[in-house]
Amino acid sequence: MSRQKASASRNQESRDPRFAHTKKNADAKMFYIHESKTIDFAQPIAPKPSKVSTKVVSLVPKSLNQEKYILALLNPETDIVVISGPAGTGKTYLAMQAAIKALRSGECDRIILTRPAVGVDDEKHGFLPGTLNEKMEPWTRPLIDVLREYYSTTEIAHMLEEQIVEIAPLAFCRGRNFKHSWIVLDEAQNATPSQMKMIMTRIGVGSKIVVTGDVEQADRRTADNGLLDLLYRLERGNIPGLTACTFDLHDIQRHKIIEHVLRLYS
Repeated sequence: MSRQKASASRNQESRDPRFAHTKKNADAKMFYIHESKTIDFAQPIAPKPSKVSTKVVSLVPKSLNQEKYILALLNPETDIVVISGPAGTGKTYLAMQAAIKALRSGECDRIILTRPAVGVDDEKHGFLPGTLNEKMEPWTRPLIDVLREYYSTTEIAHMLEEQIVEIAPLAFCRGRNFKHSWIVLDEAQNATPSQMKMIMTRIGVGSKIVVTGDVEQADRRTADNGLLDLLYRLERGNIPGLTACTFDLHDIQRHKIIEHVLRLYS
């Protein structure tokens, strides 16, 4: 074949769609051997941006006693807040809301959730399996439920892993010093007087303690009721930096029937 015929044949191939794959294959080979097209596995993979919770924390009082409670929670001059009252009055809910608000605003570095690990009446939980957080999960579930309103399950797991939120059994708080923290002691009516004294003396610089409980739902005898003992002591006189609030049946906001149920069993 002459040089002119060979050149014409190549030109025909380049124009003829039947021969289009020939050029694509050649380009593909060049793509993978070209240095600029190779994948550099040494380069770190950029993490996907995580979704940040943006739900606003709003503490809105629905009664005069709740207003007093919220003002005490938000008052930087108040170091310890003691709140007692019946179920459904928002004791735990408002305490957790204030703690989340303080964490987001940088007023504290972490939230400590604690509660006496006391079974209800004669109910026995036995030795629960799992980690310390998993063992305490049945007792701290009401506190975690409030967190779930503002954070996803993944975010809460991360906060627990990094101890931004810490679940601390009340009996294990002895000897600790909580700095720049919000400590929420829930179901304090099941704590002993010595445990109550212990947790309030764990407060450190930049911290606040919120003690919540209902003396009518105590699973300890009256003599061992730490919350009732504390309220009796506070009747002798207030101390600087400590505010005590009390809710009654008129402060119930959870459901209107709760007030009647409590009257039924009173």
